[in-house]
Amino acid sequence: MTFLASFIQYAVKFIVMAAVAGCGIFFGKKLRDRKDSKTAEEMTQKEN
Repeated sequence: MTFLASFIQYAVKFIVMAAVAGCGIFFGKKLRDRKDSKTAEEMTQKEN
């Protein structure tokens, strides 16, 4: 019984950490895409 409780505890921790990592990747990509589009827009305005 102790093994099962310990296993469930580690599984929940793993799921939480994976969710946090996934959110970090998702929001990091969104922020980078926003910055890249802003930079491209500024470069286009400088060319004109």
